[in-house]
This record gives sequence, C-alpha cells and structure tokens, in this order.
Amino acid sequence: MRTNIPGQGKTVYRLLVAVLLTACFIFPTIAQKAEIQYLQGLGDTRYHELNSEVIEQTYHIYVRVPNDPEPEKQYPTIYLLDGGNTFPMLSSYYWYLKLAEDSPTAIIVGISYGTSDWRKGNQRSRDFTAKSEERDFWGGAGNFQQIFREEIFPLIEKNYPSNPNQRIIFGQSLGGQFVLYTAQTNPDMFWGYIASNPALHRNLPFFLETTPPENQQATQPRLFVSSGSEDVPRFREPAMKWIEHWTAREDLPWQLKTVTLEGENHFSAVTNSFRQGIRWLFSKDEN
Repeated sequence: MRTNIPGQGKTVYRLLVAVLLTACFIFPTIAQKAEIQYLQGLGDTRYHELNSEVIEQTYHIYVRVPNDPEPEKQYPTIYLLDGGNTFPMLSSYYWYLKLAEDSPTAIIVGISYGTSDWRKGNQRSRDFTAKSEERDFWGGAGNFQQIFREEIFPLIEKNYPSNPNQRIIFGQSLGGQFVLYTAQTNPDMFWGYIASNPALHRNLPFFLETTPPENQQATQPRLFVSSGSEDVPRFREPAMKWIEHWTAREDLPWQLKTVTLEGENHFSAVTNSFRQGIRWLFSKDEN
C-alpha cells in the first residue's frame, strides 16, 4: 500500500532543482571539439596525413597558407621539424614577424608525429640523426631526406604555391642535428637552413669530419646556426666545437652565420633563433 507523506513531493522537487542548478555552475558548457579557425594567429591552416612509403611511419603535416595569395606567385616555404610543438608556436610567431616586417610572406609547414612518446610513434631520434655508436636506433636521417624528396616536397609543391627554389628548414635540438646533417650531406636540398641548439653530443665526429659536396646551384645555400649561452654543457660544448671547426674553414658550400643567443637555454632559444635566422636568410649580409 502506498503512503503519501505530506510535503514529500515538494521536497523531492526542491532537491532536483538544487542538483540541476549545481550542475549548471560546475559544468556551464559541454566541451566541444577544438576549432583552430578561432585561433586567428594560426591563420589558414590545412592538414594532411602522410603515410610514408619510404618507411612505415605516419606523419601529420600542418600547412599555414598565406592570406590572400597573389595569383601565379610562389612563396618561400619554411619546414618546421618537431611540428607538434614548433608549428603552433612558430606559425603564430611568424605572423607577428611578418607584421613587423621581419619576415616575408611565406608558407609554414609543420611535420608532426602526433605524440611526444616514442612508444606511440615519435621517431625523431631515428629520423633526425646520423649514426651513433652510443645509440643503435640512431641513423635514419638519410631515409628522412628521402621522405622529404619523394613525399613531403611533392605534397606541398603540388597543392600550394610553394617556391621549390626557396625551401627553408628549421630544427631545434635533434632537429638541429638534421639541419646540419642535410647541410653537410646534401646542401642543395634547401635554400635556407636554421639550426637551433643542435644536439651533437652522441656523434660529433661525424659532423666534424663530413666534408660537404660542392654546391651545384647558382647561389649558395645559407646556413644559420645558433647556440644559447645558457644551454646545458652536453649540448652547448659540442655545438661550439662545430662552430669553431667550420668557421675556421674557407671552403664552405654555404654562407654561414653563427650566433650565441645570450641568456637563452636549450628550449627558450627557439623563437629567438627562428627570428634571427629568418631575418638573416632574407637579408643581404653574408657574415
């Protein structure tokens, strides 16, 4: 038999209202899928999934397209290694540099693994490096060059107004090692190189002993190498040995500019290196 307790219905109703009001304050809106078009600093960003046929690896390619590109015009293209971190940082920063006239209009390409975990697919230690006796999984830089030549360059230059004669590559740490590896083994692959705090701590002899082939282009590529004054010794000291070795030589296949970034550490140097590198690449200075 059902028994009605006086006021019970009103009590339950009040409890429900209280719960709903509390929920509204705790969860004011339901999270939605991130829409990057509202991050105006990233501009017009496109995405491509690249499943490499050179090696078994998926790369996530993000492309910032110039605003209102001119018909039939081709633009310098800046390729960012470690794009999962560097693309959102430097693509937005590039826009500020352009507003300040520190950078020309360019296409920005970020190459990402989609994770920072090697167990989930981040293979930067393989892709960006020359061989090392200390790490048997290092040494895939030659294959990564092939991925650029056969897969990344065709993807970008087929779909976007990218100038194949003004390709620029930016790399930080091990990414900086790949920049130097390519500048020393295949200098004509890019028009401009920016190596930020290159990490040469496990295979420095390769970078001191490898003589670059002669330049085959009408103009020399430009190579900008920076090292933060507060970088940790295991990175700073090998980088300085590289700088001392190559600045003492005259038979270089590139125009070389080296800079110590005062007060910068291994990671804080990224934006400063990018800015100074881009400004120098597009300047008329040769020193």
